[in-house]
Amino acid sequence: MLSLDLGRQTFGDTTNVNNVLSRDEVTQLLIDWVKNEKLLLHMKQVGHLMKQWALEREELSSDEAWKWEMAGLLHDADWDQWPDQHCRLIIEELEKRNVDPEIIHAIASHGPLYFGVEPITIMDKMLYALDELSGLIHAYSLMRPEGYIGMELKGVKKRLKEKTFAANVSRTDIQDACDRASLNLDDLIQFIILHQGDVSLSNWF
Repeated sequence: MLSLDLGRQTFGDTTNVNNVLSRDEVTQLLIDWVKNEKLLLHMKQVGHLMKQWALEREELSSDEAWKWEMAGLLHDADWDQWPDQHCRLIIEELEKRNVDPEIIHAIASHGPLYFGVEPITIMDKMLYALDELSGLIHAYSLMRPEGYIGMELKGVKKRLKEKTFAANVSRTDIQDACDRASLNLDDLIQFIILHQGDVSLSNWF
């Protein structure tokens, strides 16, 4: 297995603070880079969760919430075509586009055990926390006839304990992320259940 360690801790240029891509620019980047619709949906789900957390829990402005959403939308952008260079290529692309280093650092730190970058800011920690758990809860929704409707905390926690269910989702990462962000796991699950069912690819492009 190739190492995904990024070999550095700083990203972007501080002169680019508050520089963001437009929604159209983000959409075009994803069209060009990501062909897998399941992966696109995952990134859209995480982006939506990041935005809602920024607005509801951190009480940030819509401009600040777009930074959070951007980080969620783009965190796996290079995974589809270049998995052995995951995170490295999207970071380099965003650096070339003079994007706010806070956004780039959040993407670089969304898997500290793999990329070697520690989550520092609240944005960093929430992207790490929402990423894996979002995937597990979506997998659970696919096995339920009603999808997200009527989904309960106890059902998610039961699946979380089943190591063979959504086996590619790291339980270690989920617990580590919650610990780092001082998050209550039950609260985080309920938040995702509440918001993730609103997301689909049908209104993506």
